[in-house]
Amino acid sequence: MNEELNTSGWDAIDQQLSKIYRDQEPKHYGTLISYALGGQDPLDGISAYKRDTPAPHWHFVTYGFTELYEKESDHVEDSGYGFELTLRLARKEEEEEPPAWALNLLQNMGRYVFNSGNIFRSGDYLDANGPICLNADTRLTALAFVHDPELPAIHTSNGRVEFLQMVGMTGDELEAMQTWNTLGVLSAGLDYMPYYITDLTRDSLLQVPSISEKIEQGMEEEGSNTGFLYVDQLAWTPGKKGWLNKSPDMLKLGAKQAGIIGKLLRGRILKGKSLSLVGPEVRLVFEPGEKAECAMQENEVRITLDALTTADFSRNLLPRESIFEVSSLQGIAIQIVKTSIKDHEGNVVKTIG
Repeated sequence: MNEELNTSGWDAIDQQLSKIYRDQEPKHYGTLISYALGGQDPLDGISAYKRDTPAPHWHFVTYGFTELYEKESDHVEDSGYGFELTLRLARKEEEEEPPAWALNLLQNMGRYVFNSGNIFRSGDYLDANGPICLNADTRLTALAFVHDPELPAIHTSNGRVEFLQMVGMTGDELEAMQTWNTLGVLSAGLDYMPYYITDLTRDSLLQVPSISEKIEQGMEEEGSNTGFLYVDQLAWTPGKKGWLNKSPDMLKLGAKQAGIIGKLLRGRILKGKSLSLVGPEVRLVFEPGEKAECAMQENEVRITLDALTTADFSRNLLPRESIFEVSSLQGIAIQIVKTSIKDHEGNVVKTIG
């Protein structure tokens, strides 16, 4: 006689959702072949609930980031990765089926987490490097993560589960999240984006003067919460120090991220906080100090900046090709190179710089 499958983790999620949706039967999209057996989709399933308040939308909830069946991981406190993702997507009145691209987006998030081991937390953000819905005419090119406003964390037999909602954001909103903080930006725009519903047709929240002013005030008073940034176009080349053949150490940055790094330096260094940039082969740490200087180790460069040098850096870090030196950091040159933005097929769709 076969033992009955233990679905305690799955059941706990269903029970939490039933508090909101009662007897509504969701549109559910399961996975035919599990990821462990070579299937393409890492999540066991995604449910989509039809919702009319506070505005018509689909409420997606994933099943698979947590332990849905038996407890397998050694993490006693958390179930699996400790969270499931949700997404609230604006729905047309006549729409009876949730759009497939949203299901693909959630599965892509699953692939990212399962393959990298990196997890999401409330307050995180992610640059999608293009429309979150491929080929759509939308300004939403980034994602923010915040606790789902209706789904508090639950404690299951397999550990704790949080419900993190993904929110589609524009490019300038992403920059605001980087230079201030994600939750501050989301909170500032909540009146215009109830329940953090993602609407592909909306304009930037920064077009609303009251929101823009609140974000600017937050940046000025609190600085930036971004202490770590992955930069794929980051390199450090030691210079030559000989008497006859002399060249400076060269810091190379991509144009796409040069501008935001300049703003982050102001929001971090001037508030007494450090900023770490991590590239494929080098880690660069900017630290506040009274005197500008540079120290190099094997795979790490530490640059100390005072207020004057921070301003000099920020003034020159612009999204265009250039080479410049900072007067107070002798022997160091900064090169900004073009950035090529590619689509999911590897084709260059935009060049910055």
